[in-house]
Amino acid sequence: MKAYGDSVSGNCYKVQLVLNLLKIEHQWIEMSIIDGDTQTAAYLAKNSTGKIPLIELDDGRMLSESNAIMGYLAANSALIPNDEFYKAKMYQWLFFEQYSHEPYIAVARYIQLYLGLPDERLAEYQSLHAKGYKALSVMESELTKQPFLCGEQFSLADIALYAYTHVAHQGGFDLVDYPQIRAWLTRITQIPGFIAMRV
Repeated sequence: MKAYGDSVSGNCYKVQLVLNLLKIEHQWIEMSIIDGDTQTAAYLAKNSTGKIPLIELDDGRMLSESNAIMGYLAANSALIPNDEFYKAKMYQWLFFEQYSHEPYIAVARYIQLYLGLPDERLAEYQSLHAKGYKALSVMESELTKQPFLCGEQFSLADIALYAYTHVAHQGGFDLVDYPQIRAWLTRITQIPGFIAMRV
């Protein structure tokens, strides 16, 4: 299996983390979003959206979108709850991550870390913080009740939301008022097979 991604990207890190946690043999192919690696004709032939991450199976089939890739890789593993309700809760958090968390926290990080806070995007950057903090507050509330987002079990929901939450400060977010999130971040680093983001 080949996995294409940019190690600074939270979405790509999700895939790296699942691959490592589950000890899945693969070839990691480092791509640079800034250098335009995802827009070459060769890459667009693999993924017409020009996005990463992407996995290429041994039979040539391709799969994109980080949460879909995680679901494929983690099938029949302990990262997906067996209980149907908690499995649905996991999907609830995956959708939350893509619609209510990543568009604010990850985009603010991109503007600050990748682009260097250019003046023409400063107003957009500042506007992202209210909704980003709202997402963090939802997580904080849930984590007052249980150690992980789907209860006692560490799952793909935690991986998906860990990816950009643990680097939220790189987008100007301060987690000082989110003690449950900070404790949760620490718990995740203690999971066997955990690897840090390659930055």
